[in-house]
Amino acid sequence: MSPRLVFVHGIGGQRRPEIDRQRWASALAQGARQAGHSKAAASLVDGSLTEVIFADYSNLFQAPYSQGLGDVTADEEEAQVLVDLLAEVIETHTSTPYRSADAALARALAQLRPRGDAQGGGDPIRRAVNAATTVLGAGPWKRAGQWASGKLLVRDLTQVARYLARREPDHEKRTLDARSREAVGEALGSGPTVVIAHSLGSIVCFEALHEKNIEIPLMVTLGSPLAMRAVVWPRIAPRPPSTPANVMRWLNYWDRDDIIMARPILELDFAPNASGVVPVSARIDSDGIWVHTATKYLSKADVAGPIIETIQSCGSAL
Repeated sequence: MSPRLVFVHGIGGQRRPEIDRQRWASALAQGARQAGHSKAAASLVDGSLTEVIFADYSNLFQAPYSQGLGDVTADEEEAQVLVDLLAEVIETHTSTPYRSADAALARALAQLRPRGDAQGGGDPIRRAVNAATTVLGAGPWKRAGQWASGKLLVRDLTQVARYLARREPDHEKRTLDARSREAVGEALGSGPTVVIAHSLGSIVCFEALHEKNIEIPLMVTLGSPLAMRAVVWPRIAPRPPSTPANVMRWLNYWDRDDIIMARPILELDFAPNASGVVPVSARIDSDGIWVHTATKYLSKADVAGPIIETIQSCGSAL
């Protein structure tokens, strides 16, 4: 029996688990065919290769709980985390060798953090929306196509701030982040599992795996913000951050045209586990359209090949 395959989604709206499971599996099959695994690709799509699960925690983020800009909700602390998150993303893209500086990005930073006030004046959510709107009209960001407006981009990024705030308890006093990890933990099950985590899902999965005692032959992170120094890395648990003990291999992929990416190389920011496993990061290149989507990553041969090979090799050994 092959290890199960679990997909963990990232930021965005309400998910449709069965439809999304099929979409992600189809994208992975496309990448597998390009990597020379046509037979395995067919078996993945028809369900005979392995059990495929889509871990869904999206419903936890949908109900607004505080005042905000329309459907963008955050309290004061979360709003500041949002500002810091967006600022780090913008600053990264103005200073890295794979992204040319753009005057529009400088204008966005000025909107986000008005000069003369370290925290920025006015409503931080409105400032973030204005900055995001400017960013989405700038250079390569304009081609991304994934967010129709700055408000929608901010709405999605706010989910990262809400998770890291570790609040919003339910009637059993389980915080939003704990409930998210619980949903992912249930999907991971109790047997050997290959897990693919995207965006915010890489944070949820990383922390959930530190709480699970199951064999993970391969963990793959896509478009992960785990190493973002201003907001994410200082807030993730456990401290100091290290590869989960049960992970036997960790592959991390980033796309130079993924507008959300900042500090994509994870190797120097995570200590090895007892087996010496650390993340291994690799860049992939796409056409620059809708890049921050899991399916865009999964359809690449460089990403799909190791996933299929791990499922096949582990299945034959079990």
